[in-house]
Amino acid sequence: QVQLVQSGGGLVQPGGSLRLSCAASRTIFSDYAMGWYRQAPGNQRELVALITSGGRTNYAEFAKGRFTISRDGAKSTVYLQMNRLQPKDTAVYYCNADRTTIWGQGTQVTVSS
Repeated sequence: QVQLVQSGGGLVQPGGSLRLSCAASRTIFSDYAMGWYRQAPGNQRELVALITSGGRTNYAEFAKGRFTISRDGAKSTVYLQMNRLQPKDTAVYYCNADRTTIWGQGTQVTVSS
């Protein structure tokens, strides 16, 4: 049973923007904080941003001022808006229901000219 379905991502030039989406089952969306993580080749998976069910947010230092996490209750969807993207942001991005093993399928983000 697929519970987190991601969309978005792709190839973008440096300085560009992308928005990632993560559609969750209603139960997951209402019960858990939701996070975005990323994993670049050869690196460990790292937290990008987290949003609680109440809307409080937390960002990794590299994401502050450039990325915005948000959630839409009507659509049970979490978003990650990424602006001013840099080549070092290239990675596979995953959404996650916080403190669970429930992950999205991952989506590739490539920042390159």
